[in-house]
Amino acid sequence: MINFKRIAAAQIMALLVTLLAGTAFAQSEYKLRAGDTLVIEVLEDTSLNRSAVVLPDGRISFPFAGTIPVAGRTVSQVQATIADSIAVNFANRPNVFVAVQPGQRAAPPPPVASGPDTIDVYFLGEVNAPGAKPLLRGTTMLQALAQSGGLTRFAADKRIQLRRTDPNVGKQIIIRINYRALANGAVMNDFMLADGDVILVPERRLFE
Repeated sequence: MINFKRIAAAQIMALLVTLLAGTAFAQSEYKLRAGDTLVIEVLEDTSLNRSAVVLPDGRISFPFAGTIPVAGRTVSQVQATIADSIAVNFANRPNVFVAVQPGQRAAPPPPVASGPDTIDVYFLGEVNAPGAKPLLRGTTMLQALAQSGGLTRFAADKRIQLRRTDPNVGKQIIIRINYRALANGAVMNDFMLADGDVILVPERRLFE
């Protein structure tokens, strides 16, 4: 007697295998671009697992690896780069897995809307929510960092950089900020941000 339930289950399983294989192939061939969200996992150290947004300059930031260019590269290439970059911190070369988060690959993120009462500020490096953010005019450095989700545990909080470009001459100035002193009230000069400011939070050094 024909068992139709078993046949149906087998057909469903075959379909799932085909779909998963197709998804894996698509991700392996897909060229990353700004706005993609990557899910990164390190088998040997789960504390490093995180999501990273590909910033407008085509880069991501990852602990022990620093800033990595990923735009135009495949997932497998990024996996290899991260593994090579952090290998010195492990006894053996770590196993790194990277995937493009579903629903984030179809198109780059929409442009950040700006108006007379908002400014665009860009967060790079060791912040929990990197990328471009519209902020109200008059927002200060501390307020902006709070809206970016705060610093990661790998952040060099004494060496934060505020990068500002003078629109009249096109020259960029770099203001170095001790976030720890600012947050503790030891330094009272909490900078007010301007449109186009870039806040770069570098990775903490080994004995910092």
